Amino acid sequence: MPAEWQPDSPGLADRAAGQLAAYVHVPFCRRVCPYCDFAVVAGREELMPRYTAALLAEIRRAEPFAAPLDAVSVGGGTPSGLAPDSLAAVLRGLAERFGLAPGAEVSLEANPEDWSPALAEALVAAGYSRVSLGAQSFDPGVLAALGRQHRPGQATRAVAAARRAGFRSVGLDLIYGTPGESRASWEASVSRALEAGIDHLSVYALTVERGTALSRAVAAGAPAPDPDRQADRYEEAARLAGQAGMVRYETSNFARPGHACLYNLITWAGGEYEGCGAGAHRHRAGSRTWNVRQVDRYVERLEAGESPVSGGEALGPWRREQDRLVLGLRRAAGVVAGPGGRRLVASPAGRRLLEAGILVEDEGRLRVARPLLGSEAARAVLALESEDC
Repeated sequence: MPAEWQPDSPGLADRAAGQLAAYVHVPFCRRVCPYCDFAVVAGREELMPRYTAALLAEIRRAEPFAAPLDAVSVGGGTPSGLAPDSLAAVLRGLAERFGLAPGAEVSLEANPEDWSPALAEALVAAGYSRVSLGAQSFDPGVLAALGRQHRPGQATRAVAAARRAGFRSVGLDLIYGTPGESRASWEASVSRALEAGIDHLSVYALTVERGTALSRAVAAGAPAPDPDRQADRYEEAARLAGQAGMVRYETSNFARPGHACLYNLITWAGGEYEGCGAGAHRHRAGSRTWNVRQVDRYVERLEAGESPVSGGEALGPWRREQDRLVLGLRRAAGVVAGPGGRRLVASPAGRRLLEAGILVEDEGRLRVARPLLGSEAARAVLALESEDC
């Protein structure tokens, strides 16, 4: 297998900077999970047809890139809760407006309770090639604490159905560090995920985000996630994934060769991507812009022929260089040092990171050797004084 297929290949990571992507946000959920701070709504199924029409209108008004899309990601929310013909229409709209490169990665997120063989087959027929299933845990008690509605066995059956339907890549997402989760419970969840025959595994620490139901519960006295225990859970997941033949290619992501998520690689490499839907962000021509988060306002603006963009920022040369380093250091392959990297290793904070073995400099590249401490490297980059590059 070519070296560039390895998930942590520097060539794969760096090439993504020149590739193009699009993100589509589907905000609908059966219920809002207590930890979620994304732009989502529950119980608004009647709005789905209007929202789909608004998405298609936004896609039509978007400026095409100079080349076709290499990756598409449909996230949420719960994209699998949208009708298959609506998801197919969105993909056709993207293909007509932007074009799709041969073999383009077309990915969507899905919940196990929505998944069925018929849905999987319809999505493959529409052109979707990759699915990421939000299992989160295989422990019924942890699922209940996270507000999830599916049963553990549904996640395993969803993987099998996706595989039979012909998805080229199938992944599972897990959350670690839920209060009450034991080490044995977490190990069992990771093991069951890997035994399901997946190509990709994402593991995320439960985070208390401001404004969520979880944050209000913690403020009222409920237990918060324990950072030390979360660190232990992460290390255990990395060990089990490695034993199963998966390679860590980003802080939270592991994949088999040929199955790294290209859309994510493009965003981490600072590549350009379009964003459509409520709350969606885009990065184009040195600027970031974002849409209104409120679903009704998003639909109303598109129905009135108005832009859904609510804000943006132009990125100067030094800000782009800082972003390149901060995002690139998330990857196992690291990042070409460049002017910002050279300033980082010469700074007092950078020297401390090198001496502690957190940051490694090798053949003109910088990488974080201890991923749980990667935020220290990011803070050191952002603390560097402004300088044109």
